[in-house]
Amino acid sequence: MKRILPYSLALLTLSFAVHTSKVQAEVKSETAAKPTAAPAAMSQKRTVSMGVMLPLHDENGDGRRMVEYYRGLLMACDSLRHLGYSVDVHAWNTPDNGDISAVLSDKAAQKCDFIVGPLYSKQMAALSAFVSRHDIKLVIPFSINAPELTSNRNIFQVYQSPTTQNEAVADQFMRQFSGYYPIIIDCNDSTSTKGPFTATLRRRLEAQGTKYAITNLKSLEANFAKVFSKSKPNVVVLNTGRSQELNVAFAKLNGLTTQQPGLKIVMFGYTDWMMYTKFQLDNFYKYNVYIPAPFHYNPLTSKTIRLQQKYRWNFHQDMMDRQPRFAITGFDHGMFFLQGFLRYGKDFTGAKGVLDYDPVQTPLWFERLGNGGLRNRSLLFVHYLPEQRVETIAF
Repeated sequence: MKRILPYSLALLTLSFAVHTSKVQAEVKSETAAKPTAAPAAMSQKRTVSMGVMLPLHDENGDGRRMVEYYRGLLMACDSLRHLGYSVDVHAWNTPDNGDISAVLSDKAAQKCDFIVGPLYSKQMAALSAFVSRHDIKLVIPFSINAPELTSNRNIFQVYQSPTTQNEAVADQFMRQFSGYYPIIIDCNDSTSTKGPFTATLRRRLEAQGTKYAITNLKSLEANFAKVFSKSKPNVVVLNTGRSQELNVAFAKLNGLTTQQPGLKIVMFGYTDWMMYTKFQLDNFYKYNVYIPAPFHYNPLTSKTIRLQQKYRWNFHQDMMDRQPRFAITGFDHGMFFLQGFLRYGKDFTGAKGVLDYDPVQTPLWFERLGNGGLRNRSLLFVHYLPEQRVETIAF
């Protein structure tokens, strides 16, 4: 078992020492996205204790990603420090082959107000039992395999299961595209994982009595064109998220709109498409693309720019080029939960509207799952508009 030094020396060298301390000034001052004033209700509690149980090492991709996420948590701690609040950080390296029971035997773990972790599902049962026994809140930042959520009221699960997300996205699709003519394009991708979503969407359309069309990416241009409505705007859905099929689909749509410039076409995509933005941005704008996602990384906002600058300043390297950015995810999670527990203590539920934190990348709001824990229900439609700007629609 290794306890982790909270701040920059440990994170720069990754030679972890046994240490626990109150967050103070080792991260350079004026961290990005620093709040300008304390929220009105954050006055009763000045200190919160946060535990972190994640693979914090440099041995593989999991460790490196979680180190970056942890750095984001620490930057959130520093932002709150500027408002006069302090965070006791207790961090443990819990690798895939680690013994979580050895970590949980540390007396410091019992003193946490909340614990962030674990990454690995096989560590979930022991950690769930531990937080229930000691009345500690548990924030599961990435794993979707947490059956304990249905029975443990102390759990916050950030990521939704694919089934839950598909249902929420399909419901929002029905609201967003009421009056559109849906067209589902079969892309002949035997490896696709998008079938459950298109099946859910078709059930919603049929239950509502909404007519829709199905065509094939290999259809001849004349047959392809026949399925599009000339009287309604069309919303096109592919049954794959792969880039090669997306390229073909855009080529076919470009040919179609050249022949029939009056057609109104909107494309509905997948979170995977965010990886293709730099190559497809013009097409995203042209076809009014909507992408459902639990986050939106926008490198052009002042908040994102400041946070990335401060990360480089503190840790002498850039964030990984990933979607989403793990450090920004950690910062948003830290600001949300730390402020929540400072304001409401153990009564914090993360419900919609209870905090006024404006996320940099990752919005959060939670609903209770029956008599169990709390599950994040926040999702976005990221919308690329023809006037070459991007908006987000939260639901």
